[in-house]
Amino acid sequence: MVANNTKILTAEQEAQLRQPIDEYVGAIQEKVNALRADGTDKVIEIQNTIDALKRDRIYTAQEKAEKLQALTKELETAKAVESKNKDQIAKLISDAESYLKAHFNTDYYQSVVASCREEKVLAEQNYQAAVAQLEKEHQATVSKLSDPREIKDEKYVHKNRLFDAKMQRTKALQEVKDRQHAAFDHKYHLIDLLRMSKFTFGEAMAQKWENYKYTFNRRDFLLKNGLYIAIIIIFVALCIITPIIKGPNVQLLTVNNVLNILQQASPRMFLALGVAGLILLAGTDLSIGRMVGMGMTAATIIMHQGANTGSVFGHVFDFTGVPVIGRVILALVVCIVLCTIFTTIAGFFTAKFKMHPFISTMANMLVIFGLVTYSTKGVSFGAIDSRIPNMIIPRINNFPTIILWAVAAVVVVWFIWNKTTFGKNLYAVGGNPEAASVSGISVFWVTVGAFIMAGILYGFGSWLECLRMFGSGSAAYGQGWEMDAIAACVVGGISFTGGIGKISGVVVGVFIFTALTYSLTTLGIDTNLQFVFSGIIILVAVMLDCLKYVQKK
Repeated sequence: MVANNTKILTAEQEAQLRQPIDEYVGAIQEKVNALRADGTDKVIEIQNTIDALKRDRIYTAQEKAEKLQALTKELETAKAVESKNKDQIAKLISDAESYLKAHFNTDYYQSVVASCREEKVLAEQNYQAAVAQLEKEHQATVSKLSDPREIKDEKYVHKNRLFDAKMQRTKALQEVKDRQHAAFDHKYHLIDLLRMSKFTFGEAMAQKWENYKYTFNRRDFLLKNGLYIAIIIIFVALCIITPIIKGPNVQLLTVNNVLNILQQASPRMFLALGVAGLILLAGTDLSIGRMVGMGMTAATIIMHQGANTGSVFGHVFDFTGVPVIGRVILALVVCIVLCTIFTTIAGFFTAKFKMHPFISTMANMLVIFGLVTYSTKGVSFGAIDSRIPNMIIPRINNFPTIILWAVAAVVVVWFIWNKTTFGKNLYAVGGNPEAASVSGISVFWVTVGAFIMAGILYGFGSWLECLRMFGSGSAAYGQGWEMDAIAACVVGGISFTGGIGKISGVVVGVFIFTALTYSLTTLGIDTNLQFVFSGIIILVAVMLDCLKYVQKK
């Protein structure tokens, strides 16, 4: 059974090893098919016919009813046959599976694995021998040449021959990989036929792991996960360094620290989810930080503890006469309305005049900051009513419930992106706006809709941040937050090329940046140096994104 006194199997030898298994299981499969013919197969056929009949508009209601009645009788007969043969089929399948368990690996698959292992070694040996022979021939040829141009041509030819040898090795290794994967898959092909595509959890996981190994590519893996791996290494290093520098009592990886990171990340999650939709359209938003300042100021004025000491355009507001819950709701509505008005304006200019979002949102940034600073004279409005945060985002057994608001936002946005027509159109327009327009999608309204959704999320985020910080709203608050939100999206895999990205990536990106900032602050790293770390991460993330795009092209 072994070729050339090695473990390498020929295709014929492999087929001979597999033949007893195929014959035994095949014989059982024939019996199972015969038992299913008038039972399970008939049930599936009739059910498909009934489903098609219900959708069919050719027949009248009476004709449909008559046909359905006839089909229902046939279905009952088929189900009776299916029920009658069920135990016999189960026994046959159990017999086949027992045989596969006893013989597939030992009599067939292990031999194929050993053969593939030897073939890989042989492929490497053949490659090394080919390279050595080419090098020898190249040196012999060069020694006979004196013309520099001819030597240069010979080197070019030699380089091409080395590349051909390398490609031959790659081809041989891929054939070995394909062979082993096909052998592994054959067992599940037989089980698939026996059970009609019903696998246990363990079998499904085994197939997924094998498929992952089969399709694994080191370059693609590093392009996709290299940044995450580097950041994890940095976090591990910070966890080790922190107690050394700050003392054994200061630990970075504690439950309390993780909860604090999640608490800080929660309002930022809203901002990142909002700008993620714009990046999905190959856009961005530079006004996020100023919208946070505007929302914080408005929310603080409404929920202020007592009468406001500051004024807006010279007018002092006093909302103390409004019930607490009314002030909370009013603050949220005002934050959402203000942010949505400005994002809608930016979205209109972007969609209508094909203006780049960089310009339209930069204009928003300047207008918002100018208006809020001028109207409030740049003053901070102090703290909000202390009862409000404890009412809306209380701590329950030291658990900050503000996290639940962020979780709800993630769920809602995930649903919009993945389960609605608007979400599908968002990906389509981001991937290719011209093709989307030709297919009947309104690029204008999808773009404006993405900006409106971003405004709503910004409003929620600024309102939550106001509750978390107990107010202290001012025009300067939120400066630089747009960079954090955009960076979180990029690190999370939302591509600036448009049409590529997942909500899970945004969540990971926000958590990474918040955790990094928290860790560096705990370690006592200067805030200015933290910007350096953030800048490097953004640069590497975009570089990897560009490399993936170039490779795809």
